[in-house]
Amino acid sequence: MTILRVIRIFVVVLRYRLDELVLSGINHPFAVRLLRIVRMGSPPKLERAVRLRLALESLGPIFVKFGQVLSTRRDLIPTDIANELALLQDHVAPFPSRQAAQIIEDALGAPPAELFAHFEVDPVASASIAQVHFARLHDGREVAVKVLRPGMLEFIENDLALMRIFARIVERLSPDGRRLKPKEVVAEFDKYLHDELDLLREASNCSQLRRNFSPESDRGELLMVPEVVWDYCANNVFTMERMYGIPVSQIERLRMAGVDIKDLARRGVEIFFTQVFTDGFFHADMHPGNIYVSDQPETLGRYIALDFGIVGSLSEFDKNYLAQNFLAFFQRDYRRVARLHIESGWVPSNTREEELEGAIRAVCEPYFDRPLAQISLGQVLMRLFQTSRRFHVEIQPQLVLLQKTLLNVEGLGRELDPQLDLWETAKPYLEGWMHDRVGLTGLRNKTMFEAGQWAQWLPEFPRLAHAALTRPDHSHAVLEEMRALRQERQKSNRLMTALLTVLALFLAIWLFRNW
Repeated sequence: MTILRVIRIFVVVLRYRLDELVLSGINHPFAVRLLRIVRMGSPPKLERAVRLRLALESLGPIFVKFGQVLSTRRDLIPTDIANELALLQDHVAPFPSRQAAQIIEDALGAPPAELFAHFEVDPVASASIAQVHFARLHDGREVAVKVLRPGMLEFIENDLALMRIFARIVERLSPDGRRLKPKEVVAEFDKYLHDELDLLREASNCSQLRRNFSPESDRGELLMVPEVVWDYCANNVFTMERMYGIPVSQIERLRMAGVDIKDLARRGVEIFFTQVFTDGFFHADMHPGNIYVSDQPETLGRYIALDFGIVGSLSEFDKNYLAQNFLAFFQRDYRRVARLHIESGWVPSNTREEELEGAIRAVCEPYFDRPLAQISLGQVLMRLFQTSRRFHVEIQPQLVLLQKTLLNVEGLGRELDPQLDLWETAKPYLEGWMHDRVGLTGLRNKTMFEAGQWAQWLPEFPRLAHAALTRPDHSHAVLEEMRALRQERQKSNRLMTALLTVLALFLAIWLFRNW
């Protein structure tokens, strides 16, 4: 942390009148008096959410990233701020190409001119964390080389230290400090950011996702994921297969290329639910800049996933719970949704089931039987979060990325096919998934999964059974010992009662004589 950075932040706060924004949310006598002084000047010309977004952009890439993560926490921040922060994009100037070349040489042991048959000096893309250069290997493969910005770790550590200080101040002074959990939000951001700074971790995420949608699998037609070139990867360099396609947001180009847009929208929903419920491992940064569509003749119309710095994972319990919730929603079984929340412990056990059912029905019922153009998952989620606060629902950290991804999927679907019925598209998939989980197919799959463990201890079963059957029966001796202990305890209790009685008698005689 440097004093110059603190001064820079202070200047930005004053420039965008964030002092008024912060003080208005603190219910403290000192803050109220200070706010009166601050408001004596000219009132802000821009709305508070816009001022906050502009301030974060001016403070640099780390604060921009923080705003992006914060925009997903609609359970914690007002709607207008969440919507505005969702507009944050990385528009960062590239760092010098000679620095990128030096980073590659230090990481991989040779300059780009030796490592690659061809290396494009000018980056094709530049973001807050890294920039990307196209290259060609000596064997002819076209690749994309992602290079981490120099000095990022030290830079973010300084800014994170400042954020932790601000979080402690907000938690102490704001009446909503505990509910907003500012320290937890900063810790969550810290985790995401450090994960993005480790390009080997991103490469492993890419490799896992590619394996889940491998060309040899029955899901290879859904999603294309670049192959990792491990010999050219390090903590700050990530080399992958170069992918050719059209950004999913460029609808007209997709139509001109012959892509079926409505089918593309339906397959996007299928990809999302496949990642979440089948794999429990999903791409959690599915904004249009990271999703392309192949325009190559042999793979025309297939989705292409890029940028694997942020992925989400779910446990078997989370997957089962979420699938049952989704199915209950699609079937409009709100009592089942309420019961699932209570059984999972996400709401207090004394919550009245019928009250929670009624609240959930009031949120969801108006949105059924409508195409995606007439509904907003963001609004549904926001109303659900408002309901959750009323019933003291505990927000599960592992579901925050899922919420963010679901909003990304909504945005993609709205652009591709506004008439898409999200509920009807997802319902058959979830019903099939539940059938595979709880039906005969699920029993067979679980049996096959456990077969490896059974193979280890089944040969020992006869010996263990014989040892259990021939083991001497000590139950009678244990019973006798317990009976003896009970008798001893009864004797001790009688003795203690007698002593107390004698003591009380002596005390009574002493009091009588001294009366």
